[in-house]
Amino acid sequence: MSDSRFPAGFLWGGALAANQCEGAYREGGKGLATVDMLPHGPHRMPVKLGLEKRYTLRGDEFYPSHDAIDFYHRYREDIALMAEMGFTVFRTSIAWSRIYPKGDETAPNQAGIDFYRDLFLECRKYGIEPLVTLSHFDVPMHLVIEYGSWRDRRMVTFFTRYARTCFEAFNGLVKYWLTFNEINILLHSPFSGAGLVFEAGENPEQIKYQAAHHELVASALATKIAHEVNPGNQVGCMLAGGNFYPYTCKPEDVWAALEKDRENLFFIDVQARGAYPAYAARVFREKGVSIVMEEGDAAILRRHSVDFVSFSYYASRCAAADMDEHNTSAANVVKSLKNPHIAASEWGWGIDPLGLRITMNMMYDRYQKPLFLVENGLGARDEINENGEIIDDYRIGYLREHISALADAIEDGVPVMGYIMWGCIDLVSASTGEMSKRYGLVYVDRDDNGKGTLARSRKKSFYWYKKVIVSNGGDLA
Repeated sequence: MSDSRFPAGFLWGGALAANQCEGAYREGGKGLATVDMLPHGPHRMPVKLGLEKRYTLRGDEFYPSHDAIDFYHRYREDIALMAEMGFTVFRTSIAWSRIYPKGDETAPNQAGIDFYRDLFLECRKYGIEPLVTLSHFDVPMHLVIEYGSWRDRRMVTFFTRYARTCFEAFNGLVKYWLTFNEINILLHSPFSGAGLVFEAGENPEQIKYQAAHHELVASALATKIAHEVNPGNQVGCMLAGGNFYPYTCKPEDVWAALEKDRENLFFIDVQARGAYPAYAARVFREKGVSIVMEEGDAAILRRHSVDFVSFSYYASRCAAADMDEHNTSAANVVKSLKNPHIAASEWGWGIDPLGLRITMNMMYDRYQKPLFLVENGLGARDEINENGEIIDDYRIGYLREHISALADAIEDGVPVMGYIMWGCIDLVSASTGEMSKRYGLVYVDRDDNGKGTLARSRKKSFYWYKKVIVSNGGDLA
């Protein structure tokens, strides 16, 4: 076994999200959620962006989340596969509408609590630590229709009630929590990120940043509740990470990159530092935004900052003063110029392991709190060869290089809690709704149209990652 650059007790694992894996979208008393309204095909992006109102399901469209990979019924099989790889942590999310089907009830749905209790007990059986996200791109549709989702202050009450229910119901089974997944995506994909739909004549920036304020207050209050329920609970925020590089050394491009970084880091600045950053005042003024705050909000944010900062990292980004819809990539909702110095995935996402190290150093310099990389992976098309094998060396190469960059960041002095690769089992792509954009170490027999047996099979990367974990990152060969 090679010497490891990772500390003892470092957490290794993989991640799934309820909205991309569970399926069973109306079973067990579950209510409809925003993700259930996202179709596969040309209407997906307009709905995600809040530009096309979709409050009812259509009979002529396919909705990938409705069945997904049927984790709801197959979780025991899937967790056994995770245990075989040696996972010490499994990141998943709770579907809010399984616990509160409409979102504004005063009593939870016991069937939903029972499902997640069984799921977490199954993790514990194998010594796997659950890391649980409370809101991972799903809001009960009733809250969208009745209240306009996070634009309404009452959402803070509904969310904190839901959070308390989870903290109390799963006390002793879950100690690592995240409040909102990739909270900054609210700015880029408002409906899928926060259930926001815009009406004619509205200032979308006002709606988005007011919703963001409500989420930030709700996150701080949830952190407070988690610590009250069990002082051993650790609560983190979650950023869609990846620095913006200036496209050139032209000062205007450098400034554009700084502004883009601030746009994404704004939420974490509040959650980790406990106050709105100084630069926000000018941003709001120039966007015509006036945040309505209640008395006590500033104190809530100040007193209940997060315990750690978690983030996803897939790619770095490039910014320039003259970037617009004509010269930026359509590959991701976070727009970027194409970086000519790095390779890209089939879906146009830049592959930049050093960018991970850069991002981590920047974030620790900024926040001085432990970091947790909770999503990192490569979406690719996998082919089954004549021997029934999936030789995904491209994925192994991507993971190897990023884990090595993570080790470099640790040597730089950055404290890191763990590494969680995204999509440990193939699941529905959040961006495109495809199954063919595969991230997993385990292959799932399902195609983009929902056809297939759902049978699971191990890829070459499955065995490679098992070796990485048993060596605590010492053997990346």
